Amino acid sequence: MFQLKVLSGKKAGTVWVARRFPVRIGRAAADLQLEESGVWDQHLQLDLNPEEGIVLRAQPDTLASVNGQPVQRTVLRNGDAIDIGSLRMQFWLSEARQGGLRFREGLTWAGIAAISLGQVGLIYWLLH
Repeated sequence: MFQLKVLSGKKAGTVWVARRFPVRIGRAAADLQLEESGVWDQHLQLDLNPEEGIVLRAQPDTLASVNGQPVQRTVLRNGDAIDIGSLRMQFWLSEARQGGLRFREGLTWAGIAAISLGQVGLIYWLLH
């Protein structure tokens, strides 16, 4: 998924991780609630578009900018700075979690051990 790091305001330094889409950002009835001046009740929304990526859509009549450029709709890139009202956030893709590899590793070592034992058995059989 992705994360938003709040860079200014009351929640500066906070990192919020999105786990599902759409993500609504605003003062009220939002997934990420921010109470800074200039932030509307439902300020913007982030959607996942399989063809484009993560799309930021500002609600009608709201102001938002990405990397200093005013936008109504844009595709976000890793590291983009988002400004809404007096608040600044940074968009980052979340770190990928690596699944457990113990089972696969154990299976690999068991296979290596079986091949080694097979070779020892073959050598013993050929010598006798």
